Amino acid sequence: MNILVTGSSGWLGQTLVPRLQQEGHTVVGLDLVPASTTHAVGSVVDRALVRRTLQNNGIDAIVHAGALHKPHVATHPPSQFIAVNVQGTLNLLEEACAPGSAVDRFVFTSTTSLMISHEIRSGRDRGVSRAVWIDEEMAPLLPRNIYGVSKLSAEHLCRMYHESHGLPVVVLRTARFFPEEDDMAHEIIQSGENTKANEFLYRRLTVEDAAEAHVAALQRAPQLGFDTFIISALTPFHPDDCEELMHDAPSVVAHYYPRYRAIYARRGWTMFESIDRVYDAGKAMRRLGFVSRTGFGEILDQLESPGPRASRALHERAGRARSEDDRNPSP
Repeated sequence: MNILVTGSSGWLGQTLVPRLQQEGHTVVGLDLVPASTTHAVGSVVDRALVRRTLQNNGIDAIVHAGALHKPHVATHPPSQFIAVNVQGTLNLLEEACAPGSAVDRFVFTSTTSLMISHEIRSGRDRGVSRAVWIDEEMAPLLPRNIYGVSKLSAEHLCRMYHESHGLPVVVLRTARFFPEEDDMAHEIIQSGENTKANEFLYRRLTVEDAAEAHVAALQRAPQLGFDTFIISALTPFHPDDCEELMHDAPSVVAHYYPRYRAIYARRGWTMFESIDRVYDAGKAMRRLGFVSRTGFGEILDQLESPGPRASRALHERAGRARSEDDRNPSP
């Protein structure tokens, strides 16, 4: 396929573009920031650029990963989120469905962040007694900031263009795979690597797994038509664990992974005392045929036999080119 990848200079893009090339695809990267994985420098807000890029390269598949993300809430006005995340997505969809277009599938990189309302985010502080079990059936969705609102709006555009034009669209709500530290102050009690390891239990995946999910979505889009998936490492937890997770998470983790206590003790690490939400990626396994290769069990294996792979998973290298999609949102 000839595939357009937006946000190609970012954290995901610089992993996904070479991965797609390994599959034999011709990939055209579009991003504001020049990089080895970017061939067209510009923004999805520029509809004329989007049109030229699709037409001149015979694009027949689009992966739309470019966006303003949650960290930009502090630096960009709401209008820019609407321009980039909503109008930019609309530009791509309209050009994909324009007469003469060869595009026959569209993968949209969304976020689990849009599923987290103020109520869920503050539940621990308000004394909520159970962790929230989060799957694709959760409703209503009440994003807590302009980032989440813009991404949910873009998801609705994707659904609408599938319904009105028959364009196969797969929406991937990715969990955390960014290299930066968490922004939740009450969780910054562990080292960055310790925090990331804990998160593989319920809301994290590697950037390599995020890229693999996009490969799977491109392959399955024509058969799926339209669908939405949470993309995260498979959790070991069950909905019946939600009450104890909120009050004594270490005991629940020890039930599933008895060896974790000794491994953590050797490193001086700790488990979160409380886990307030769990992302269920089971639907992606069942319908998309995708399962993250790295979960908490694999992290423990790597910690027992440390090497480059463990370092890669828990201390993702920084210094990538900054772009519209250079950070994954904080869910």
